[in-house]
Amino acid sequence: MTDRTARPPAPTQLTQLEERYAALQQAARSPGAEPGDVLEAAFTELEGAIDLLRTDRAAPGAPAADSAADQRPGGGDSAERSLLRAAFQDTPVPLFLLTRDGTVQRVNKAAGDLIGAKPGYATGRPFTAFVNLPSRAAVNSQLTAVARTGKRRAIRCSLLSADGLVPSELIIGTVAVRGEADPLMVAVRATTDAAKPARKAPAPEAADDADGPGGDEARLGAVQAITRRLDLVTAVARLLLENQGFSESRTLQRCARLIAAELKTWVIVDLERRHRVRRQFVLGPDDAGLAELTSAIAAVDPPPGSIPCTVHESGRPALIAHAEDTGVLGDGLDGEPLLVKMDATSVLSVPLADGENRYGVLTLVRRAADGHFKVADLALVEELGEQMALAIRVDRTFRRRSDTADALHASLLPRRMPEIGGLKIAATYLAAAEDPEVGGDFYDVYQTPDGWGLAVGDVCGKGEEAAAVTAAARHAIRVLARRNADPGGVLAGANEIVLAEEFALDGGFVTANVAHLSWLDGKWRVVLGSAGHPAAILLRADGAVRTMNGGGLPLGLFPDASPATQELTMDAGDVLFLYTDGVAQARGPNNTYFGDRLADELAGLAGSTAADLVASMRRAMLAFSAGNLIDDVTMLAVRVGRLPKGTSSGAATVTAKKTPTPLT
Repeated sequence: MTDRTARPPAPTQLTQLEERYAALQQAARSPGAEPGDVLEAAFTELEGAIDLLRTDRAAPGAPAADSAADQRPGGGDSAERSLLRAAFQDTPVPLFLLTRDGTVQRVNKAAGDLIGAKPGYATGRPFTAFVNLPSRAAVNSQLTAVARTGKRRAIRCSLLSADGLVPSELIIGTVAVRGEADPLMVAVRATTDAAKPARKAPAPEAADDADGPGGDEARLGAVQAITRRLDLVTAVARLLLENQGFSESRTLQRCARLIAAELKTWVIVDLERRHRVRRQFVLGPDDAGLAELTSAIAAVDPPPGSIPCTVHESGRPALIAHAEDTGVLGDGLDGEPLLVKMDATSVLSVPLADGENRYGVLTLVRRAADGHFKVADLALVEELGEQMALAIRVDRTFRRRSDTADALHASLLPRRMPEIGGLKIAATYLAAAEDPEVGGDFYDVYQTPDGWGLAVGDVCGKGEEAAAVTAAARHAIRVLARRNADPGGVLAGANEIVLAEEFALDGGFVTANVAHLSWLDGKWRVVLGSAGHPAAILLRADGAVRTMNGGGLPLGLFPDASPATQELTMDAGDVLFLYTDGVAQARGPNNTYFGDRLADELAGLAGSTAADLVASMRRAMLAFSAGNLIDDVTMLAVRVGRLPKGTSSGAATVTAKKTPTPLT
């Protein structure tokens, strides 16, 4: 009994039909699609489906029409083939020879000139890769129809050239070749000369082909193109060097904006965050109508398998002059491929790497109307990517060191300023403007066996090593002073610790002033110890200014260095002012120094509270130097006030309070 039930089409043909149908649906949604072309292609596919069903129903056991190509026996002589090959190559009309599935077998010179590449570049690629995205589905349907029916067809579309879109009419037919399946031949006719994009200057790699008529013009254009690329590299380098704030995000965006403007391209920057490539920002061509699309692209991270993820994982750049897969950038939130939404066909992606670390990916996407990327563009963008990676490294290093500096400096200042009966203390610290590295200034207030101690010091040097020595000196002074009230003995012991190998600086040293205050016979007795530090200043309540002797040798230079000591007494209203050399060295107009007017400034502040005195000195110094401090500045002032009732002798009572916020 014969089974008369119609069998379904061959799975391969059915799958191909479904793929073309889905492509037509997507093309119909594209903003640049021509409804007429899409509709005609849909009717063509419908005709093909009907023919396929009719053929299969008429001969259930017969193979599909296009699975057994029309074979013609015979080899043909080589002379005839050579003649045909020469005619094909020299024909002034752009010609594409395709297999029956639409893959390019060969193109002639005119076709190579049209797409802006050497003829061999197109071989093995789908012909639709050279067709503008909105028309690809329609063109593919027409190619399939010609392969199936053998009937000639024509369709209008835009082809992708090196300089943009070329509105064209495609004439599609078959060619009879003995011994082979009939291939497809596509002839291209430009629909209007006015629609062609203006010819740009040739890329640098085209200079070798600039012989013959017009060769001088081509070479001049190549030189101009190279010059523009060098100007872009120089501009980006200058921008990075001017990055005074070391802001990674701001610097990358400024670079991206410059690249987008110069290369007429979308710029996408993706950075690695927590072991995933995440989208940072997107900049599009200078077109206000693209703002919404730019936001849509920025809203999605690159998915695994996309070009940015692949480039980041491999560390190798990627250049897709003619994108065949519209999903190379992933999909938007609405499921539409980003490449389709951007109306783009050319993608260039390079890693942001400095040779040691990979930070992310720089991806450029060019719209079809602006042409496609070339090898010269790849070399240029690789250079820009390396520069941007170095900027990222500098910024992150700066931020890491800045955080370290903040932590180190915080450890050099007392967390709580003690409240001492009969004394008021105020202090401030300012970092140098010329060198933002962590400095070596420190100050401290601590309790001694029979009173209180003050310390102000400075380390020769900058950075983490100097900060470590500063911390050692400060804590050594504090610990030694708990058992020894003599500032000279405290400084001598600190000298031994600083000289220890683990704290030694290469040619560096520490200067310090240490004061021990104790209540004796109704007055504050002060013993000052100096180790090569600027001399302390005593401001009397009546405005008289007395500079202490100072002296002594810095810590960390000689094992037998002896500190200098001096004694004085302080009455109500007197102020002891300790400071570092950054105060004296603050430079003003005509290379004058604030140290020359330090005594006069203090004299004018007699009677002020300790906090007001420090604040006023700070303002005066900043005004004098216009805020350009060449060294770190520390000031500490202790003012004698009235003792609490009932206090007659011995150490004054103490309670702890939080350190006031440093003045800014």
